[in-house]
Amino acid sequence: MHVSQNLISGKRNYLFALVLLMLISVICVAFSMTGNDEFDIARREVLLRRIGHELLLQSGDSISRVLPVKKVAENEYQIRFENDLTFQPDSLVNTTQRLLAKDPLTHDYVVNVLNCSNSTIAYGYAISKNRKDDIVACIGRKQPTACYIIDVKFKPSGINATRNGYIFSGLSFLAFVGLIFLRSVKPRRALPVGQKTSMFTLGSVLFDAKNRKLIVNGKTVDLTGTETRVLLIFALSPNEIIERSRLQKEIWEDDGIIVGRSLDMFISKLRKKLEFDANIKIVVIRGKGYKLEINS
Repeated sequence: MHVSQNLISGKRNYLFALVLLMLISVICVAFSMTGNDEFDIARREVLLRRIGHELLLQSGDSISRVLPVKKVAENEYQIRFENDLTFQPDSLVNTTQRLLAKDPLTHDYVVNVLNCSNSTIAYGYAISKNRKDDIVACIGRKQPTACYIIDVKFKPSGINATRNGYIFSGLSFLAFVGLIFLRSVKPRRALPVGQKTSMFTLGSVLFDAKNRKLIVNGKTVDLTGTETRVLLIFALSPNEIIERSRLQKEIWEDDGIIVGRSLDMFISKLRKKLEFDANIKIVVIRGKGYKLEINS
C-alpha cells in the first residue's frame, strides 16, 4: 500500500507543478497582452486626434484645438472640436482610411459625423477590410460650417478579441501539453517506508529495484516500471502467498483501472526474465494468488 501512496503523492506533485506552470503562463500572457492593449489604445487615440487635426487644416483652421478624444464605448470614440468647421466627405473618407491603415488592429469601422446640437447624423460611411464591402456615398458635396462630432465605431473584434484569442490558444496548448505530459511521464514509485535498500538477492539473480534491472551472471536485464513494481512486492515477501487482488490494487487501481489480464501478462514477462535461475519461480496458488518461490 505504501507503493500506491507514493505513486499518488508523485502524481499530485506533477499535477501541482503543471497547474502552477499553466497559471504563471496565463498571468504572463494576460499582463503582456494588457500592456500591449494600453499601448495600442493610446496609439489609436493619437491617430484619431491626427484625423481631427487634418480636418481642421482642410477646413482652413490652423489655430483652434482638437479636443481630447472621448471613448464612449468599448470600441467607439468621438473626435470633438473647439470651433465649428466644414469638411469635404471625400477628404474625410480618404483621411480616415490613410491614417487608420496605420492601426494593425483596425480593419472594419463606421464613421458618423454628428451634429453637436441634436446628435443627428450629418454624414456617414463604412469601411471594410474587403474593399468591395465599403459603403461610401455623397462624395463631393461640401458640408456647411457647423459644430460637428466625428464618431468612429470599430468592429468589436479588435484588441480584446485578439487578447482573448491569445490567452485561449495558450491555455489550449498548455492543456494539451499537460495531458501528454501526464500520460507519458509517470513518476517512479519510491520504495516502501522503512525499506533500507533497493537491492535484493533472489537466488543467483540480483534485483536492482531503484534502477529497474536484473543482474544475472554479470549480464543486465532491463525491467519496465510495472514489472519492477510487481517484482518488488514479491521480493519484499519471498516464499509467501501474495493475493491477486492485492497485486491488482497496488499496481493498477491508482491509475483508475484494473485489468485482470494485465497482471497475467506481466507475471508471464517476469517469469521469462527470471528463467536464468531454475531455483526462482513465480507460481500460481489457485484461488489465492501468486508466490515467488526461491529454493536454497
